[in-house]
This record gives sequence, structure tokens and C-alpha cells, in this order.
Amino acid sequence: MSFKNKTAFITGATRGIGKAIALKLAKEGANIIIAAKTITPHPKLDGTIFTAAKEIEDAGGHAFPIQTDIRFEDQIQNAVEKGAAHFGGIDILINNASAISLTNVENTPSKKFDLMHDINVRGTFLVCKACIPFLKKGSNPHILTLSPPVNLNEKWVTSHVAYSISKYSMTMIASGLAGELKPFLIASNTLWPRTTIGTAAVQNLLGGDALVKKSRKPEIVADAAYFILMRPSKDCTGYTFIDEDVLKAEGFTDLSWYAIDPSEKLFTDLFLD
Repeated sequence: MSFKNKTAFITGATRGIGKAIALKLAKEGANIIIAAKTITPHPKLDGTIFTAAKEIEDAGGHAFPIQTDIRFEDQIQNAVEKGAAHFGGIDILINNASAISLTNVENTPSKKFDLMHDINVRGTFLVCKACIPFLKKGSNPHILTLSPPVNLNEKWVTSHVAYSISKYSMTMIASGLAGELKPFLIASNTLWPRTTIGTAAVQNLLGGDALVKKSRKPEIVADAAYFILMRPSKDCTGYTFIDEDVLKAEGFTDLSWYAIDPSEKLFTDLFLD
């Protein structure tokens, strides 16, 4: 299965996991529609849609950067239609964009609740909806959503209810689409990391440098995504994948190079016991 000349629509592809997946596919000759918000440099956030586009082009792919805030349906539709027109279709959708606030109910402002649900749930739903007509015409079409297995262990729905239900809703969307799109041979799966990934969210909102050192590089998720997207869409749908398990199934036994600081003990990510 080749990614050459295939087109991937990736939300939040400016940095972190989204960009890592974009670069992985770009090295195989893929076209990347970068649907993200940042168009000017931010002091706490690395890169813009334009710097990401240059990296993708330098890696061997083709980039179409378009400013997109997935809270707004008109911006989603515009990005999907223009991106598809530019490259002649869409074969892959990566639902990566997400908002996070690990606060309990009492300390979660309604504004934060709305933000997480507008991006994580409504945004993911609307991006899928807009891409489906193009995926139906795509080659080995896949939807891959960055969300966790639904784990109803009390600790995962007690400490940060708003965030938890938003991420679980993303997984429910992916699961529902697996059944809904099966007649069209469109795969819909989720992918989640076994350990925390050293992203801007971890650095700025969660544990800072201390947690980053206990994290893995975004490339581990990108490599896992690559192997999932390589699989025939008609046979690979409805799964909740864990990055580590995907790579082990492909024969990788030493994952140590993915660690940001190999001397630190890795921190297991949210929702995984």
C-alpha cells in the first residue's frame, strides 16, 4: 500500500502529533491538507500552518495549508472543499485537533466545557461529515481519530468529567462511523498513546518539563498511524488502537528511542490502567 499521491486531511497539523503524522505520510509522497488555526507565531506554541507546510514539502510531500477553526462549520466546509479541489480528493482523515482542561466539575467554567465539546465532539463530528463524500471516492479510505478506549473506571470519569466525556464522545463517533461507513469500505478507528506524548499541551497545561521528560516523542503515534493506514480499509475498522500495541504487532520490540529522556520512567497516559 503506497501513500504516494494520496491526500490526508489533518486537523491540528501545525505541531505535535498532527504534524508528526503529516511528516510521516509526507515522506511517503502524500499530499497533506493542514487544517489548523495558527497563522502567526505564538510565544508558547511552536510553528504555524505555513512553517508546517514547508516541513512537509521538505520531507517530500505536498502541502495545502488553510486556516481552520473546527468550531465553525463554514470554515470546515471551506477547508475540505478547497483542499479536495487542490489535490483532487481526500483519502485519509486524521481527527487530531483537541482541547484539554483537566479540572473537576466544580472548577470547570462553562466556557471551558463548551470549548472542549465544540472542538473535540462537535468539531470532530462535522469534519467527518464534511469529508465523507470525498472519502467515498477515495483510495483505501481511512478515518483515524486520536481518542482513547472508553474506560469507565471511576477514576477516569471522576477527576476531569468534562474532558473525559468529550474524548469518549470522539471514540463513540469513530465507533458509530465504523458501522455506518462499512458498506462504503471506509475504515474508522481510534488511536491513543500508551504513555504521555511530549506536546505543547503537556508542556504548557499539564506537567511542564517534569512530565515532558517522562513522555515519548510524537513520532511513536505517527509510526503507529502509518501502519494502521497501510491496512486495507475493508478489513480494518472499528478498532481502538494503542500505539505501542500496533508497533509490537509489526515486529518492533525496542521502543526505547521514542523516549524523550531514556533515564526517566515513562508516565502512562490518561484512560489506560
